[in-house]
Amino acid sequence: MTSESVATPARAPRIAFAALLLSGSAVAVALGVYAHEHTPAGRPIFTLGFSGMLQMKAWLSTAGLAFVVVQLLTALWMYGRFGGTAPRWVAPVHRWSGTIAFVVLLPVAFHCMWALGFGTGSTRVYVHSIVGCALYGAFAAKMLALRIRGLPAWTVPLLGGLVLTSVVVLWLTAALWFFNQSGVPLT
Repeated sequence: MTSESVATPARAPRIAFAALLLSGSAVAVALGVYAHEHTPAGRPIFTLGFSGMLQMKAWLSTAGLAFVVVQLLTALWMYGRFGGTAPRWVAPVHRWSGTIAFVVLLPVAFHCMWALGFGTGSTRVYVHSIVGCALYGAFAAKMLALRIRGLPAWTVPLLGGLVLTSVVVLWLTAALWFFNQSGVPLT
C-alpha cells in the first residue's frame, strides 16, 4: 500500500465538501449574473390573486419564513436539542416544510430576478440581491450534501443554517420593509 492510497480516503470528505461549496457558489453566481445582466421587465408575470407583485412577494416570503422556522424547530428536534428522541412524524414534517418553503419562495425569487433584476440602488436592496442569490446556492449545496456519504456531521446543519439565515435576511430586507412602507405595523 502506498502512502498516496492511504491518504485518499481521508481527503475524500474534504474534496466532497469543496465540491459542495463550488456547486453552491456556481448556482449563486449564475443567478446573480442572470439577474444583473437581464433587463428587468418591471412588471409581474402573475400575482397569484394578490393585488400586486410586491404584495405577493411580501406575503409569500412571510409564508416561506414560517415554513423555514418549522424547518429549524424540527431539525433541532431531530438532532436531539429538545431532549430525547424525536417522534417518527418529525422527519416527514421537516422534509415537507422544506419542500413547501422552497415552492412558496420560487415565485418570489423568479419575480425578483425577472421583474426587478439585481438591485444596487441602496444598501438594503444590494444586500437583498446578494443574499437572494446566496440562498439558492446554499440550498443547492444542502440538497447535494444530503446525498453524499462521509461528509463531516456538521455539514448539513451548517448549510441548513445558511439557508435559514438567508431567508431571515431576505425577509427583513424586503417583506418587513414593504409591510412598514405600506402601513402594516410589524415593528
